[in-house]
Amino acid sequence: MALTKTERRKRIKQRIRKTVTGTSDRPRLCVFRSNKQIYAQLIDDVEGKTMFSATSGIKEISEKEGTKTDKAAMVGKIIAEKALAAGIKEVVFDRNGYLYHGRVKQLADAARKGGLNF
Repeated sequence: MALTKTERRKRIKQRIRKTVTGTSDRPRLCVFRSNKQIYAQLIDDVEGKTMFSATSGIKEISEKEGTKTDKAAMVGKIIAEKALAAGIKEVVFDRNGYLYHGRVKQLADAARKGGLNF
């Protein structure tokens, strides 16, 4: 029997999370993509805390015109700015079971241009 989309994503996510963990020096950049918004978090898995987060639902992004991929790039830029302000330059990227394509790729590329290394 075939897997549903969510079951497939869940299996891929489990496979990724076996190897990808974040620390306070090198946090995990986790991406969540819904139908309308995209979210990014920097997570310290050792302490179990979210250090920073950014979303396309904040006022400065949601008021701008553009596609969802354009807004994903803005989220990547904001999360990179927050991380660099806190002295974090290296992160581990967690695509959260999504394909590295489209909005997820735009967010990652914008974070790299913003100064993050992963």
